[in-house]
Amino acid sequence: MKLTTPLLGKGLLGRSVDELRRRTNIALKMEAVKGPLGPRTLYEFNSAASIQDCILMSDDLIGGSSKSHLDFISADSPSRTADASSPPSYARFHGRISTSLPADRPTIQRSGYAAFRTPNQSPTLFGRSVWDIDPYAYLAMRIKSDGRSYFVNLQTEAVEPTDLHQHRLFAKRPGQWETVVIKWNDFVRTNHGFVVEPQTEILRQKVRTVGIGLTDRVEGPFELCIERVWATNEIADGATVAKSGGTSELKNRRGEKIQW
Repeated sequence: MKLTTPLLGKGLLGRSVDELRRRTNIALKMEAVKGPLGPRTLYEFNSAASIQDCILMSDDLIGGSSKSHLDFISADSPSRTADASSPPSYARFHGRISTSLPADRPTIQRSGYAAFRTPNQSPTLFGRSVWDIDPYAYLAMRIKSDGRSYFVNLQTEAVEPTDLHQHRLFAKRPGQWETVVIKWNDFVRTNHGFVVEPQTEILRQKVRTVGIGLTDRVEGPFELCIERVWATNEIADGATVAKSGGTSELKNRRGEKIQW
């Protein structure tokens, strides 16, 4: 059973008050002139409701055999691993990738993917809620990866609603918790998995959702844990910084791999 919106979050008035408070703080602290005083949290996977609201996807939507799950892991969860560095709570994105094609759907020529994203943000009296990350240079994520080739996916208020901005999630310490930092300007515009030309930068004042996808098409189990996502101008000690340059797995419609 899915809980109704009133049970899961604040109402329209409450969200509007929060947004007004945020804008007032920006004005009082002169952040628009001086720049932000600190990082901005975009999403925290710190409750069962925060996980339940997320959108989960895999090729089983088109008849494929891949399976994906997004679980809330708390301090007393049976599936929690004994790791002193683990945060108090987080989301566990896991499942199994299969490249088997549905026998009864001959038009399907490709399968083997799984993904999730944060929920659509609820509206306020100021209009549709979006993240304005324009004052920030980086997207940061606290994750524990299994070493597979994941992508970070961003949705914005784009002219083409199926556009995504993507970047490889370069985890350097599989099996360990780490902070990964990506420059907002390094994300690549794609549509249905292909790089779009001409490239356009992210609409930095209108970011709607953030998600993670696995499209390496390598059969077998996968697992990625994530605690939170935030925008920042600082790189913490020990953080993994995604570097531009080198060949990615993204291709244009001519089949050519693109450079970060």
